[in-house]
Amino acid sequence: MFRNSQLAYGLIAIVTHWVSALVIIGLFAVGVWMVELTYYSAWYKTAPHLHKSIGILLLALTLFRLLWRLVNPKPAPEADHKPWEKKAAHIAHLAIYTLLLVIMFAGILISTAEGRGIMVFDWFELPGFGPFFENQADIAGDIHQYAAYSLMALVVIHAAGALKHHFIDKDATLLKMIKFNRG
Repeated sequence: MFRNSQLAYGLIAIVTHWVSALVIIGLFAVGVWMVELTYYSAWYKTAPHLHKSIGILLLALTLFRLLWRLVNPKPAPEADHKPWEKKAAHIAHLAIYTLLLVIMFAGILISTAEGRGIMVFDWFELPGFGPFFENQADIAGDIHQYAAYSLMALVVIHAAGALKHHFIDKDATLLKMIKFNRG
C-alpha cells in the first residue's frame, strides 16, 4: 500500500507527488505576485516569509522523494510505450528534479547572501553563511526566476503528456499516479 509495485506507485509516492505539484504551482504563483508588492503592502514581509518557509519545506520533501525513488521499485512503463516516449519521460523527470533543486538552492543563496538565516515559520532557522560570490543575490535571483519559468513550462508539458496517455492512448500511465498499489 505504501510502497511502489511493478504496476503502480504506492501511497507515499502518490501523496508526495501531488503535494509537491500543488506546492510548486502555488509557490510559483505567489512568487510572481509578490515581486510586484510595494513596501506599503500588508503582504510585503509576510509573502516572502511564507514563500521561503514553504520553499524550505518543499526542499526537504523533494530530497525525501529522491531518496524514496532510490529505495522503491519504479512501476514498469506500459508495454506499448515507444522508446522515444520512455526516453522523453526519463529526461523530463530528471529535468524537473534538477530545476527544482536549482530553484531552491538559488532561493537559499538569495536569502542568505547578506549572512542572515532563513526562519522557517517559527520552527527553526536555516543558517546563512554569507556570500559565496560577488552579486550573489542578483545572480541567484536571475537563476531562481528563469529556472522557475522553465520548470512551469516543463510542468505544462508533463501534465499534457499524462493527459495524452490517459485520453488519447487510453493507457494506465496517469492512473498509476492516482490509484495506489493495484497489484
